[in-house]
Amino acid sequence: ADIVVTGRVVDSAIVLGPLMHEFGWRADDYQRLAAGSLAGHLLECGPQVTGGIFTDWASVPGWEDMGYPIAECAGDGSFVVSKPRGTGGLVTRATVAEQMLYEIADPRAYLLPDVSCDFTAVTLDEVGPDRVRVAGARGRAPTPTYKVSATYADGFRAITTITIGGPEAAAKAHRVGEAIIARTRRLFRERNLGDYRAVSIEVLGAEDTYGAHAGAAIRATREVVLKLGVQHESKAALDLFAREVAPAASSMAQGLAGFFAGRPNVQPVVRLFSCLWPKERTPVSVEIDGRSLEVAVSAGEAAPSLAPMAPPAAAADAPDASVAVPLIALAWGRSGDKGNNANIGVIARDPAYVPYLRAALTEAAVARWFAHLLEGPVERFELPGINAFNFVLHEALGGGGIASLRIDPQGKAFAQMLMDMPVPVSPAIAARVRPANARQAS
Repeated sequence: ADIVVTGRVVDSAIVLGPLMHEFGWRADDYQRLAAGSLAGHLLECGPQVTGGIFTDWASVPGWEDMGYPIAECAGDGSFVVSKPRGTGGLVTRATVAEQMLYEIADPRAYLLPDVSCDFTAVTLDEVGPDRVRVAGARGRAPTPTYKVSATYADGFRAITTITIGGPEAAAKAHRVGEAIIARTRRLFRERNLGDYRAVSIEVLGAEDTYGAHAGAAIRATREVVLKLGVQHESKAALDLFAREVAPAASSMAQGLAGFFAGRPNVQPVVRLFSCLWPKERTPVSVEIDGRSLEVAVSAGEAAPSLAPMAPPAAAADAPDASVAVPLIALAWGRSGDKGNNANIGVIARDPAYVPYLRAALTEAAVARWFAHLLEGPVERFELPGINAFNFVLHEALGGGGIASLRIDPQGKAFAQMLMDMPVPVSPAIAARVRPANARQAS
């Protein structure tokens, strides 16, 4: 097609559309639509499937010339992911698996406008250098609703950074942040401006985002950056906050060295509200030269009720789990966001590791690991086809996106944080992965 007219569509649709045209797939050919949508999902973030943001980053060549992905597609829905010869990056089962789990929730019900996808039986096979064959996606009819995404203004925010050096830099940074907040709160009271809606004090370089899992030695670092974020219903209050940051350089900690970002800007807080709306109440038409053309849209079907996934296997499935190793020695992982929720995909490096991952990475255990960030429950889903698990952490991003004050408002580092979690395994497996442990420790 030379011209495509569409409303806002999901990223994967720009791959699915050409495949439907080329192979003559019908709008109700849900198995192939699911496969084409998976191809689009893998390609939509460019080099993220060809080695970008890969757990084993040191094994990826050519960051300065990363190859963009290619999907060589067949009419049955299977396809091979590759990249142009001579470009940087790499395509392996692991790089493809990480991207497949990127920013999804229940892999049995990845809901798109054209099809409801089930990725639990997908298989990945390395069929050559930088070539991975993908098959096994399953599809059902789409739901009878559209997802409506709306934004609304909700007060204001300001974020500033301050560099602090010298002995006990982290402790000084925390005190500076607390003092600035205490001082501005006093000034707010004097002006009847009300209190902050939210305050975030995080010290970059002191592993504040790790909570209780922060390394003890890192607290003694001599160079940190204080990140101070605030929200308030009044722009005038945050304008005052912006003016009161600089005086810290002459009245608070010695070693306060830099305001590289300058005076913080006050910005509106924009929040996302999502809901479902019936397709039958949303007529679709296209107007061309004054003529209105009605567009037929499938009514869809109600999503089936999916029973909870099987509970964690009995301890007997993970025999002799007496030696703990870090998760990164056993698995690859990648994380992302959807609104205020984060997801973490974990893929076993070897099928033999799956029982140990299943036993150790329970919903409760992952919730405890992220207790300092988490405000909702954790869900776990299993993908047997690629020996993987997907975790959804609800209300874990402080509002998410531009509504959050955190250093990591989209959960991009969550998988890396989980990689340090100890997993009990057998002595034989511990001995097998010990070289990987040594590499990570270095």
